[in-house]
Amino acid sequence: MTSPPTPAAEALRPDVLRARRIVVKVGSSSLTTAVGGLDSDRVDALVDVLARTRATGTEIVLVSSGAIAAGLAPLGLAERPQDLAGQQAAACVGQGLLVARYTASFARYGLRVGQVLLTADDIGRRAQYRNAYRALTKVLSMGAVPIVNENDTVATSEIRFGDNDRLAALVSHLVRADLLVLLSDIDGLYDGDPRRPGAQRLKDVHGQQDLAGVELGGAGSSGVGTGGMKTKVEAARIATGAGVPVVLTAARHAADALAGRETGTLFHRTGDRNSDHLLWLEHASSPRGTVQLTADAVHALVQGRGALPATGVTRVAGQFVAGDPVELLDEEGHVVARGLASLAFQELSLLRGRSGREVVHQDDLVLLPAAARGGLPAQLRREVSVRVLPAREFAARDAGGPGLG
Repeated sequence: MTSPPTPAAEALRPDVLRARRIVVKVGSSSLTTAVGGLDSDRVDALVDVLARTRATGTEIVLVSSGAIAAGLAPLGLAERPQDLAGQQAAACVGQGLLVARYTASFARYGLRVGQVLLTADDIGRRAQYRNAYRALTKVLSMGAVPIVNENDTVATSEIRFGDNDRLAALVSHLVRADLLVLLSDIDGLYDGDPRRPGAQRLKDVHGQQDLAGVELGGAGSSGVGTGGMKTKVEAARIATGAGVPVVLTAARHAADALAGRETGTLFHRTGDRNSDHLLWLEHASSPRGTVQLTADAVHALVQGRGALPATGVTRVAGQFVAGDPVELLDEEGHVVARGLASLAFQELSLLRGRSGREVVHQDDLVLLPAAARGGLPAQLRREVSVRVLPAREFAARDAGGPGLG
């Protein structure tokens, strides 16, 4: 006779059990002591869990904060520096200590690690994006565990991710992960401050509607990190919008999370995985300019009526060339979409409002939230949950080739 399923079996999460490539992000507060140095016991405890998961044949990419925090104690700093130069100095000392500690810890299981340092500029340019993908997948194919972090030593304020939650969401796209696990010092998403009586943990989030009325806090009390619950939810939106489910829980529950048990909060998929080309354009490209449109052009854009002609353009700003990302604005200046320009700035400036020349091809276009809310035809259903990088203009153009997808 068949025995009834046990409660533990009923509680397992299928999305987690099916995952064969997982991105795990851990925050600084889960790796360091109260005074800012690396906590070897915490690092070893995390590696124990990751190594056991790796032994089942699941590939692991670890996005680890902690470089700046690890450099505080060796430099005699009592708290995280507020100035960029101080943060860079701490990261310069701490990054080596962090990777050395991971190297020694994973070596206990016969596993090698590889260090991958990224800036937003690396993700925001197509050539670097493609190279980062190739490097990471090669490291994985050779059996090593990539340890990813923001390159705090060289990143300027203009090209920073700001926190590793966003970085982890982008890396989950980059390596085509099946699951993203965000580890913190809080055991999930609560509907209010978890320190207050009555706050309830959300076990599942199926979309934006489940977050109505939820209070999102900033960075934790440890003072060594930069993120907070707001950035973690934002990262979850980015990942789930492209078909990657997310588990958010405390680092001490990492084993349960990776085993598929109902710990923390599970953010379910809200969209489908697009091509690498569109994922880059949606979440990581850095627009070089803006193109303002007439109301009719915006309406046609949202309805998916083919390419955007220059007759619908009223204003052009920035210095871009054909193939550069640009943001498409409505008459009030709100961002409607992002696309790859078919014409250079100078040429479009001359043709705007009086030519049928194509400005952005339909295959090189993604609609942003304000336009996507009304629903789209299937061929243009590429909604973006949240914008990650601010619009910036770079003096140098990237030397990348054609699209990624």
